[in-house]
Amino acid sequence: MISALYDSTLKLWNLETGEILRTFQGHSGRVFAVALTLDGKQVISGSDDSTLKLWNLETGEILRTFQGHSRRVNAVALTPDGKQVISTSSDNTLKLWNLETGEILRTFPGENQRTFHGYNGTLFAVALTRDGKQVISASSDYTLKLWNLETGEILRTFQGHSDEVKAVALTADGKQVISASNDNTLKLWNLETGEEIATFTGEAAFYCCAVAPDGVTIVAGERLGRVHFLRLENV
Repeated sequence: MISALYDSTLKLWNLETGEILRTFQGHSGRVFAVALTLDGKQVISGSDDSTLKLWNLETGEILRTFQGHSRRVNAVALTPDGKQVISTSSDNTLKLWNLETGEILRTFPGENQRTFHGYNGTLFAVALTRDGKQVISASSDYTLKLWNLETGEILRTFQGHSDEVKAVALTADGKQVISASNDNTLKLWNLETGEEIATFTGEAAFYCCAVAPDGVTIVAGERLGRVHFLRLENV
């Protein structure tokens, strides 16, 4: 397992023993996001220093630094083919990068689209659809947005939360979206229509969510330190 830390490092852990196998040093700010490449040999991170870094997992060497954001990088995700990475930032943009070269391929929204559909807010999280053609983001403007990865067009806005949306995940079949919010709720959405399907209300803000390997269990963490397990049944 690899973790992102406020001390500006990443750490690689032995899950069985809890031993720290390697510490990755190179960022100059807190590390907020981490993702492994498809071959498991490299890891990409996003930091308070406005950069992404690509690391060799075995040696801890920095292979590449991605520069282009002007504020904290909050989340990173790899496209299904493993050739591109998408990042979200407190500068209100998503950026699509070429993993091999570090080149910025696209910025969402573009300079002429910053107020497109009233868009405004820090982007906290991102998830890619199974076909790699669309991306969904979670924002401080209380919404999720579905984007066309090729054109940068906003295809759909998901409205229903009453506070910042901190995390987003897709179900195994790619048809539904789960979001976690500071409004103490998890919401399940229909990806195609944007319809809100179900809501789970907790006692504190939810900061993260994921779908377990069984495809029907949602795992979510909240501010009080508790982890919730919910099953997707008859939805």
